[in-house]
Formats: sequence, structure tokens, C-alpha cells
Amino acid sequence: MTPKERADKSAAAMWKSDNSSPWIGIALEDVGEGRAIMSLQVEKHHTNGHGICHGGIIFTLADTAFAFACNSRNQSTVAQHNTISFVSPGTLGDTLTAHAHEVSLTGKNGVYDAKVTNQDGHVIAEFRGCSRAIRGQLFEE
Repeated sequence: MTPKERADKSAAAMWKSDNSSPWIGIALEDVGEGRAIMSLQVEKHHTNGHGICHGGIIFTLADTAFAFACNSRNQSTVAQHNTISFVSPGTLGDTLTAHAHEVSLTGKNGVYDAKVTNQDGHVIAEFRGCSRAIRGQLFEE
């Protein structure tokens, strides 16, 4: 199995059990070994009291891309800790895209960065996630 085939199969297994991401409106765009792309169209129910995309929604989009990137090798992996810096607001009607990629993988510990941009390429947020591999796989190999 190629790394891309493994990443696709891992993503399919995760997506099948992921109830929250589709409910929120997140779409899986692409995966590969150590990387993932997710998107979300900002709708009225994603906005906060300021009329902009809620930071928790932006965090969830970035965190979801991070999760699919760090699970792309069919090794069950969870977050240790994450940080996010909001750069500019997402607005109603925007299509936000999170591009997550692996920065470092040493043993069971990984570091991943995700950049959230809008449809014009403007940076909305910068995210860093640290992962920890746990027992198990997403599918039998």
C-alpha cells in the first residue's frame, strides 16, 4: 500500500466515525501522508455576537485538519495540546480552508501546523498541534 493509499483509507475510516465534523459543516478535501485539507463555508449559525465566524468554529476546522494529518499513517493518534492565533476574522459567506502539515514526527510525538485561509487566500488563523500516538489502528493492515 502506498502512503497516499494508506492516508486515504485512514481518512475514510475516521470520517465514517466522525459525527461532529459533517454536522458542523466541515468537508474533507484531501489527505496525504502527514497532511490534510479541510474546508467550511461560514453560515449564519457559525457567527458570533460580532457577526463574524466564531473562533471555536475556526479552531475546530484547524483541529480537524490536524487530526486527519496526524492519523494519516493508520496509527491511532490524539492531540496532546494545541494553540491558535487568530489573524483576521472569517465572515459570513467565506469559504475557510485549513491546510495541515507535519512539521516533526519523533517516536510517538508529532508537531503539526495548520493555516486557515479564506477563499481569497487571506490568513484567518495559524494553528499548531502536538500529537501523541496511542494503541490501535484505524483499519486492519
